[in-house]
Amino acid sequence: MLDKTFQPQTAEPEIYARWENAGAFEPTADPDAKPYTIVIPPPNVTGSLHMGHALNNTLQDILVRLHRMRGENVLWQSGTDHAGIATQMVVERQLAEQGIDRRDLGRERFLERVWQWRGESGGTIIGQLRRLGATCAWSRERFTMDEGLTKAVLKVFVTLYREGLIYKDKRLVNWDPALKTAISDLEVEQRETQGSMWHFRYPIEGEEGRYIVVATTRPETMLGDTGVAVHPDDPRYQDLIGKNVVLPLVGRLIPIVGDLHADPEQGSGAVKITPAHDFNDFEVGRRHDLEMINIMDENADLNENVPEDYQGMERYAAREKVVADLDALGLLEKIDDHVLQVPYGDRGGVVIEPWLTEQWYVDAATLAKPALEAVENGTTNFVPKHWENTYFEWMRNIQPWCISRQLWWGHQIPAWYGPDGEVFVEETEDEASIAAEKHYGKPVELTRDEDVLDTWFSSQLWPFSTLGWPDETPELKMHYQTDVLITGFDIIFFWVARMMMAGIHFMDEVPFHTIYIHALVRDEHGAKMSKSKGNVIDPLELIDEYGADALRFTLAAMAAQGRDIKLSTQRVEGYRNFGTKLWNAYRFCEMNEALEVGDFDPASATQTVNKWIIGEVARTAQKVSDELDAFRFNEAAGALYRFIWNNFCDWYLEFIKPLLNGDDDAVITETRQTAAWVMEHILTLLHPFMPYITEHLWSQTHDDMLIVRAWPELDGALVNESANAEIELAIKLITDVRTTRAEMNVPAGAKIGVAVRAGEEPAFGPLVDDSSVLNPVIKRLARIEDVESVGDAFPAGTAQLAFGEATLGLLLAGAIDIDAERARLNKEIEKAAKEVKGLEGRLNNESFIAKAPAHVVEEQRRRKEEAEGLIETLNAALDRLAAMA
Repeated sequence: MLDKTFQPQTAEPEIYARWENAGAFEPTADPDAKPYTIVIPPPNVTGSLHMGHALNNTLQDILVRLHRMRGENVLWQSGTDHAGIATQMVVERQLAEQGIDRRDLGRERFLERVWQWRGESGGTIIGQLRRLGATCAWSRERFTMDEGLTKAVLKVFVTLYREGLIYKDKRLVNWDPALKTAISDLEVEQRETQGSMWHFRYPIEGEEGRYIVVATTRPETMLGDTGVAVHPDDPRYQDLIGKNVVLPLVGRLIPIVGDLHADPEQGSGAVKITPAHDFNDFEVGRRHDLEMINIMDENADLNENVPEDYQGMERYAAREKVVADLDALGLLEKIDDHVLQVPYGDRGGVVIEPWLTEQWYVDAATLAKPALEAVENGTTNFVPKHWENTYFEWMRNIQPWCISRQLWWGHQIPAWYGPDGEVFVEETEDEASIAAEKHYGKPVELTRDEDVLDTWFSSQLWPFSTLGWPDETPELKMHYQTDVLITGFDIIFFWVARMMMAGIHFMDEVPFHTIYIHALVRDEHGAKMSKSKGNVIDPLELIDEYGADALRFTLAAMAAQGRDIKLSTQRVEGYRNFGTKLWNAYRFCEMNEALEVGDFDPASATQTVNKWIIGEVARTAQKVSDELDAFRFNEAAGALYRFIWNNFCDWYLEFIKPLLNGDDDAVITETRQTAAWVMEHILTLLHPFMPYITEHLWSQTHDDMLIVRAWPELDGALVNESANAEIELAIKLITDVRTTRAEMNVPAGAKIGVAVRAGEEPAFGPLVDDSSVLNPVIKRLARIEDVESVGDAFPAGTAQLAFGEATLGLLLAGAIDIDAERARLNKEIEKAAKEVKGLEGRLNNESFIAKAPAHVVEEQRRRKEEAEGLIETLNAALDRLAAMA
């Protein structure tokens, strides 16, 4: 006998071990099976499961379970990313606790410590994904720094270099002065800061007493100014274009240029240009061939390219001195308060400096062209479609990709330098030595480039490097191209676009035909989760409390395309209760010996209620399949929820009680087999969403595992419209009577009579047909004592219920006190109207709307709508009372 409740804490690990030990996660050996492949977005090896991971991997797992059950050759490729900066920082912090600096250890010994850490702690998130129920092919787990992927990285770098698509250049980068490395835009977080806008007067050369006013939020950078830009059509400065200003404190003559970057409507309309320390200024400098003067070192302290008084100063100390010195010269026009976005490194925690330095770059514009066309022509599709606009915007304005990082942990760049600085790019040092000897005519000593590659460089190869490329492996032949990529919108450019570029360039084919962009998981009020706000929901805590199935189903049920998820623990608890509802339904079937399908043929069912539920299974199976194929996870989950909770548990199990308790053996057998057949299909259809509880229930009567059970493909002919009409009529009767009873405040346990007018009997079907098996069920569930026939008029004390073209009379004369009920309804209406008035006042208050958080305003609107709806319902009940008098 099944236990009273499901215990996920003990059942889940045991079930997962059974799946894994049976090899259920591995691709099939059937050479004729259609391949279905998903590559996991590799989590950082330093990572721990957060709600974004939980959503992303739940959706992936639903798909791989579905396609596995369809008999396809499924590979869910697993692995982790070496996470250059994050991992190096973890190990550096550990060393710092021991009083050790990595530079004292040296590169080789430091890397040994990183590998040691990875071996001891780097698999945490993989274990957490297992707890979620993820069925990746763990035996094929890859790591972006493993031998095979390193081989792929080296080949790609060398190939692109030889094709002229990788090169060295001096450009601006996001420089982290704490970590002393270039970082990507994704590793920069903008923080709103209350700062200042300083306005300085720059003297015009040769025009005593004439100045041009420029404004800046970073006064220290003016020491590196090499130009002033004005709009070419700004009439105030037409005569100054082509002239020079004398740069204060420095004395350097710098030109005034006409450039569209200058906005006549902003400030004075004149902009100081510091090409070596501002990304926009860098482009202006290139357009006008302005000098690029780097005034900072790797610590963001001022260097030898500034006047002696400022050399060696920390940047913010230099800022104070520059402002003070300009003020002393009478060149400080004014200072305004100014709110600005300041870039911080998300790891180093300090303000990022745009810094001119020599780095390695990829010619992304050339590689982007075919990747752009692939989405434009529909070879690869975004779901939801609007995310392609983000992709297009980035790809059409793509800049050279800085791929070098000043770190030790990562793929060291395969470039070696000769005595005169000549570079030799090869996959190995031996090959570089051969190339150098050929170049110099003799053996020479080479020095390897110390930088490593951006982490995204290796992860861009993930869809094919994990399958064995550059070797021609059977897995590569079978599983590339992959099918769908599921990922977040924030890495469309950093990862998705680069995988598209690399896949087309090296595999001559896009890496996936569909890119599904999932939404953000927010808190219940719609706010983004953050540690500082204290609103982070830990998925592992939810799994501990409610089980993995409840969390998975919650995320799937709320994963509407293009709409963020507002998550609350109450929602997870609610879907845990859904699992309990299924558990109790299974117990009902068990107690009624309704778990053996035997040789049951659903097309042979004779009982109306059995025909109806069989048809509903067929409809639901088709709906779930269609919605999952269209990546509408919430619609598929919703269809299952409604069918299981409403149709099966609430209605079917109630309708069949008289049949199971009857004395017709054939009907009992058919009903038991129908219930068993339906339960099997429920477990099968629900399995991708709630794998643990379904597998556990399946194992009660089956020796095989549900995870490899065939996905239902049912004949639409199983839908019986006549049976549907009869059952739907019965359900509507029960529901409408229950609703009216509640509105009229009829005591829950009270049985009432109902009246049907002569000639309207056909409208009520089984309610007036004592021979119908549904008749006693309707009466029991609606708490109806008896049904009487009346003429044209209902007796006094009857509440009238419209039912299609007919009217059903509820005989309530003895069940309620009409006067007391009228008084109650009027009091409730008055209370609701008062609430509406108060909410309207608040929502019409512009100050409230402007200051209140969005979720508070939304909650007020929702409450107002609910109160208005309640008033409408109460007035309808009053109308019924009036008709009864």
